[in-house]
Amino acid sequence: MSSTPEGIGFVASQWSMATRKRRANVFALSLLDVMAGGFGAVVVLFLIINHATEETTEQNTRELLAESRLLDFREEAELKDLASVQQLIDELRNRIKQVKTRLRAVNQDIADRNEDLDDIELIDEKEYEDLERLKAQIESQREELEVLLAIEIEESDRQATIEVEGEGDRQYVTDMRLGGRYILIALDASASMLDDTIVNVIRRRNMPKEVKLRSPKWQRALDTVNWLVANVPLDARLQIVTFNEESEILGNEGKWVEAGDSDEIYRLLDSLNDLEPEGGTNLYNLMMEIRKLQPMTDNMFLIIDSLPTQGKRKQRGNYVTGRERSSLFLSAMAELPPALRVNVILFPMEGDLYAAGYYWQLAAKTGGTFLSPSRDWP
Repeated sequence: MSSTPEGIGFVASQWSMATRKRRANVFALSLLDVMAGGFGAVVVLFLIINHATEETTEQNTRELLAESRLLDFREEAELKDLASVQQLIDELRNRIKQVKTRLRAVNQDIADRNEDLDDIELIDEKEYEDLERLKAQIESQREELEVLLAIEIEESDRQATIEVEGEGDRQYVTDMRLGGRYILIALDASASMLDDTIVNVIRRRNMPKEVKLRSPKWQRALDTVNWLVANVPLDARLQIVTFNEESEILGNEGKWVEAGDSDEIYRLLDSLNDLEPEGGTNLYNLMMEIRKLQPMTDNMFLIIDSLPTQGKRKQRGNYVTGRERSSLFLSAMAELPPALRVNVILFPMEGDLYAAGYYWQLAAKTGGTFLSPSRDWP
């Protein structure tokens, strides 16, 4: 490079121009830099905001997805619960329907029972009136019988078949017709013959046999048999049948026994000494046993204390109502042999209110005698 003044001036001139150009360029570049920087800042800010937005969006998306899945799960669970509830509602409706059906049946049964109760009340009222009239008649008869002391019997020309010990004349309380060619004595040998009350019957039937045989009521029944046997005509024929749930004809293989045959009569009575009262009372079987007799009896003495508890068919359960016992009695009497006179000796049983009325009607209908003796008879 030339070191001459011209050269130096040229250089200075060139430097001055370069300097001016550079300054102009510096200003221009700074604006661009600012713009570029601003733009870059905007881009960076946009990127930052966009990244944050993407992260937020992604986060929100995950949360929404999780919540959506939770909602789906809850919806599925609710649907299952809804199905269970619907099934339960259907079951409840069916049960309600069944209950309504049963309720209608129960209401109908109650209505039927109320009708039966009304009928029973009417029957009970009528039977109670009949019973009161019967009691009045019995009381009147007892008063009359107490006056009729020492009536002579028509046996002055003969002696009794057997002798019965006791005080006074036993004929005065009976007025029974002891005649007949074939006389049958039917003795109730059921458990109720152990006592007059239900409680004592239950207590005595669980006692030893010896104690049962000594029961006062049973001894009265045996004494009654002895009294009847002692007073039958000597020219009659005699037989004894015992009955509870089953019936049995005693003595001489079921054949009629001559009333004058003392040895055979004593053997017949001795067979009763070991007889133990037990079981229920079945008049139907008694009627069937009587029908086996040949010839047929024409005068029967029925020693009993209550209406029957058994019939042609075996009863269900251990309890028999008064209405059922009445029905069993009527069913048995339907088998009663025709033209048979029935004399009833009733030892009343506690709680059996209708027995006296029915047996009184039986004796009256067949032309026999009804007797409910005092405790000191015979």
